[in-house]
Amino acid sequence: MHDESLFNQSQPDSDQDTFHFDVTIKGEVLSILFQSDSDHYKIARIVDHKQCEHIIVGTLPGICKGQELEVKGYWTNHKKFGRQLKVTEFSEILPSTEQGIVRYLSSGVIPGIGPKLAERIVKKFQLETLEILDNASVRLSEVRGISKERAKEIREIWNTKTHRRDSFIFLHGLGISQAYANRIFKKFGDNATKIIQDNPYRLANEVKGIGFSMADGVAARLDIAADNPFRLASGAVYVLNQLTDRSGHVCFPKKELIEQAASILNVSTTLAEEGIKRGFQDGALVEYKGKGVQGNELIYSRHLFEIETSLADQIKIKISDSNFHAAQINELNTAAHGKKLNEDQKCAVKNAFQFPISIITGGPGVGKTTVTREIIAIAAAQELEIALAAPTGRAAKKLTESSGHSASTIHRLLKWDPHRQSFSYNADNPIKADLIIIDEISMLDITLAYHLFNAVMPGTNLILVGDKDQLPSIGPGSFLNDLIQSGKINVTCLTQIYRQSEGSHIITNSYRVNSGNMPELKKQSGELTDFYWIDQDDQNKIVNLIETMVNDRIPKRFDLSPITDIQVLTPMNQGPCGTKSLNLSLQASLNPNTTSQSRELHFGETSYFEGDRVMQISNNYDLNVFNGDLGIIQKIDSANKSFHIVFDTGIVTYNFDDIDQIRLAYAITIHKSQGSEFPAVLVPIISQHYIMLKRNLIYTAMTRAQKLLILIGSKKAMAMAVNNHKLKPRFTKLKDRIISEF
Repeated sequence: MHDESLFNQSQPDSDQDTFHFDVTIKGEVLSILFQSDSDHYKIARIVDHKQCEHIIVGTLPGICKGQELEVKGYWTNHKKFGRQLKVTEFSEILPSTEQGIVRYLSSGVIPGIGPKLAERIVKKFQLETLEILDNASVRLSEVRGISKERAKEIREIWNTKTHRRDSFIFLHGLGISQAYANRIFKKFGDNATKIIQDNPYRLANEVKGIGFSMADGVAARLDIAADNPFRLASGAVYVLNQLTDRSGHVCFPKKELIEQAASILNVSTTLAEEGIKRGFQDGALVEYKGKGVQGNELIYSRHLFEIETSLADQIKIKISDSNFHAAQINELNTAAHGKKLNEDQKCAVKNAFQFPISIITGGPGVGKTTVTREIIAIAAAQELEIALAAPTGRAAKKLTESSGHSASTIHRLLKWDPHRQSFSYNADNPIKADLIIIDEISMLDITLAYHLFNAVMPGTNLILVGDKDQLPSIGPGSFLNDLIQSGKINVTCLTQIYRQSEGSHIITNSYRVNSGNMPELKKQSGELTDFYWIDQDDQNKIVNLIETMVNDRIPKRFDLSPITDIQVLTPMNQGPCGTKSLNLSLQASLNPNTTSQSRELHFGETSYFEGDRVMQISNNYDLNVFNGDLGIIQKIDSANKSFHIVFDTGIVTYNFDDIDQIRLAYAITIHKSQGSEFPAVLVPIISQHYIMLKRNLIYTAMTRAQKLLILIGSKKAMAMAVNNHKLKPRFTKLKDRIISEF
C-alpha cells in the first residue's frame, strides 16, 4: 500500500526518474489508492485486458472504482514505489464485463445501489445491463427489491449521470479541469456542451475565473479559426479588460487598442478593428466621440461606459443638492476631545457642514483623524444619523478605533443581497443617514464610487477623506483626483504635520520622499527608533535579511507577532525579492504546519496550510469578502471540501473550488496594501524593480507603517524612485463629464 503522505503533491516527486515515451492503456479501475483534498489529483490501480496491473498518477477528476478508462501518458520510475504511468489525458469507457459492471454500479455512481443490488441487476440483465439502463430502465422493476417508483428514480439519476458524464468527458478532452467544469455546468446546465461548441468564447464572458486565454485554448482544440468573428470580438473585449485590470484605464484610444489587440490575437490590424466593430454590434463595446478625441476615439466596455456616465450625473446632482441645508458652525478653537484645531482644520470642519459634498485631503500626521472626530462630535450633538465607512476591513477597523464611532466597509454599508445579486441600498432605497464619512477615498474606483453615490440620500452630508498623493485605486479610474481637478467640489488640504513633533521618523521621511527628497539614510544609533535603512544590493542577501528580521529580530526587539503584525511589501510579484518567492520562503519558516502532516490545499504550484496568512484577490459579494482583505486559514475541512479563513470582519467558509480567489500574503505588493496599515513594514527597494520604482509607490509603502518601517536596498534604487514622479495617465473622462453642462 502506498504511503499517502508522500502523494500529497500535485507534481511528481523529485525522487523518481522520468521516461518520456507515449503510452496508451485501456483498463478497469480496481481501486483509488490516494486522492487529494480537491479530488482532482489521484493515484489509482487499474488492470488492463491482459490482466496486468498498473499504477496511474495524475489529474483524474471524477474517476471511481469499476470504471473503464483509456489513459495516455508516460512512464515514471519512482525509487520507492516503482513504475507508474503519469497521465496526460484520459477518457472514460463503460465497463464491458459483468464483474466490471457490478463494480461500477456499486461504486456510488447511483446512490442506493450497493454490491448486492448491483449483483442482482447484472445477474438479471447480464452484459445488456447498461443498455437496459440507457433505453429500457422501466424493466429494472423486474429485479427483486426494485419497485416501479425506485426504477423511475434510478432512470432519472442514470440519465442525468450519463449526460453529465458525456459532457464532463467532452470538457476534460478540451483541457478543462473538474473545478471549472463544475462552474460551467452551474452556469449553463445541460446545454453546456452545445453552448461551448457554438461559441466557446462565452466561457470568458460568463463563467467566473475563465478568461479569454483559457477560452481561446478551448476554441483552438475545437479547430475554430483565428479570424472567427466570435474570437475577434471576444479578444477585443479581453484586451480592453486587461488594460482596465492592469493599468486602471476606464477607456482606451481606439488606434492603440487596435494595435494591442492585433498583437495579442496574432492577427492583422484590419481583423483587430473588425473585432472591435463586432464588439459594437454585440453591445459589448461603446465608442466615445466627444470633445477632445477627434481622430482617435475612446473605446469603453459597455459596463464601464454606463458606470462613468451615471457616476458623473450623480456627482453633479449631489453638488447642487437642493435638499441639503447648510448648518452654521460656531467659532471653533478647541475640538470636543481637547485638541486645538489649526485654521485649515477649522475650515475642513466648517466646510463639512456648509457643502453637500466636501473633500478633506492630506498626508500622514496632519490631523485628518482630529477633524473627523470633531465632525462626528458636532453631528452627534445635533442628533444627526451618522454612517462611517472605508474601502477595506482593515481601514474600517482603523477608522472605528481612531474616531470612536462604529465604521464598516463600503460594501457592508451598501449591504449586498446575494439572492438579488445587487446592493440593497441604491437610488430606490438610499442609506438612511444625515452624514456619511468615507475614509481612504484614494482607494475608491469608479465602480464602487458609482454604487456609493447611487445610495446617498438627497440632503445627506457626504464627506470624503484621503491622501491625494497615494497610489490610485487598484480598480479603474482616478476618482479622487478627478473630483479634485474638476474644481467643482470643495476641497480642504491639511498640511501642518503634528506627528513629526512626536519624533516619528516614518512621517518625516515619508514627507521627504513625497516632496522629491531622499529620506534620511544615516545609520541609526543603538536606541530603538521607528525607521531603519539597511544598505544592501544583493537580492539573495536581502531575502535572508527579510527572513531573519521577520522570524527573529523584529519579534524579539519590538514584541510584534511575525504572522499578524509584520508585513513585507514589495513593488513586484516576480524575482527573488518579489511576492511569489518571498511568500514561499516566509511560509516555510513561519508556518510549522508546512513540515507536519497538516491538511493542505493545492492551487497551481502553491500549497496552502492551516495557519497561513492569505489575501483575497477578487471581490466575492456572496461571501462578503473583497479584493485586498487579509486573513489566516483557520481550518481545512477535507470531509466537507471546504476551508475557513479568519478575516477582520469574521470567519468566512469557502468551497475548495474557490481556492483560486486567495494568495499567500506574508509578502504582498505595495499596490495591494492600499488602505491598510501594519505595526511593522519591511520594503525591499532594488534596481531590478526599476520598472515599478516611482515616488508615489515608495511614499505609499512608507505610510503603511504604524510603529516600525525598515527599508532594505540600494541608495541608487531609492534615488531612482524618488526622482521618478511621472505618473502614467489613466484614460477616463469622468472629470470632463463632471465639468460639462454644469
